[in-house]
Amino acid sequence: MHSAFQFDSYLLKRQVLALTGKFRVYAPDGQLVLYSQQKMFKLKEDIRVFSDENMTQEVLNIQARQIIDFSAAYDVIDSAYQTKVGVLRRKGLRSMMRDEWEVLDAYDQPLGILQEDSVGYALLRRLLLGSLLPQNYDLILGNQRVADYKQRFRFIGYHLEVDFSIDSARQLDRRLGIAAAILLGTIEGKQSS
Repeated sequence: MHSAFQFDSYLLKRQVLALTGKFRVYAPDGQLVLYSQQKMFKLKEDIRVFSDENMTQEVLNIQARQIIDFSAAYDVIDSAYQTKVGVLRRKGLRSMMRDEWEVLDAYDQPLGILQEDSVGYALLRRLLLGSLLPQNYDLILGNQRVADYKQRFRFIGYHLEVDFSIDSARQLDRRLGIAAAILLGTIEGKQSS
């Protein structure tokens, strides 16, 4: 596994003026460890994650299975080994009230869930406050919370703090956790823009 996935916390920033979704992922010391960019003119989401902004080494590939799907499933692939790490599948109808994603293993078996903090806050965001009330997500494997995703309040830009420190047993593959953060910024982040 690439050394960029060794940390317990990250900061994801979406580039403000870009034709496609561009993200920079920073380690706790502020060093850039990952750079992500969507492929342009693709019918299906195709997000590539690189070890640097020069895009010299691809480390992850996040691919939608279908062109248009309300409950889209995204395969997360380790580019170095060409192996599927897992799947993130959006729960379409359920996500209308409160964003919710299924977390699946490499064989499409359920591992857990990634969900917005509460229905009440989710409705406040959708109906009244929009981006004035930043989003917060919990990733739960079994019955244990293993990751926390907190959007920072900003008038311009999208910043997401990712915290895996509560997962001391490292149950969650960090590659899948980072892919979830990028998808939250790509898919759910568009709602608050």
